[in-house]
Amino acid sequence: MKHPSSRAFFAYWNEKRGTARAPDRADIDPAAVRGLLGDIFVLSCEPNLGFPFRVAGTRVCALAGTDLKDQSFAALFADASRIEIEEIATIVADETLGAIAGVTAVREDGSKAHLELLLLPFNARPHTPVSVTGVLAPFDDECGTLSAFTLTSWRYLHQPEKLLPRAIRKLQIARGLMVYEGLR
Repeated sequence: MKHPSSRAFFAYWNEKRGTARAPDRADIDPAAVRGLLGDIFVLSCEPNLGFPFRVAGTRVCALAGTDLKDQSFAALFADASRIEIEEIATIVADETLGAIAGVTAVREDGSKAHLELLLLPFNARPHTPVSVTGVLAPFDDECGTLSAFTLTSWRYLHQPEKLLPRAIRKLQIARGLMVYEGLR
């Protein structure tokens, strides 16, 4: 992580999760990250709606040039990156695995702006909607309104375990015959 907002929010998130894979949404206290709130957002995990924003900080809204509440997160991205960002957000939510990405966007004058995107999961609990939090922070203070966000690089923050929830759900589809590799 390169951006100070990403590092600070990840450190807070990591502290709150303790030994769990992710903290509960209720464990995150906005007052504790007051200085970062402009860069922080929360997404609803509804892939068919493009991961709509539940909450978006003022600086994130300023980058998009509009209030982002209930707007599609994936729609911020250019067509070439849209499927990829949806897949990353799905894996962050389903596998409780954080991700960091480099993003470029186009300024109003046509020049490029560089940003850092941090996506972090919340612990999924029964009867509560699944959501993802994160930071979208530009490296330049004077970006203005941006468009056509494009992923330039990304990686997951933790190594996945052998069988993650998403893989287990896929295995539950196959009933009856189970093949175990490596046994004789």
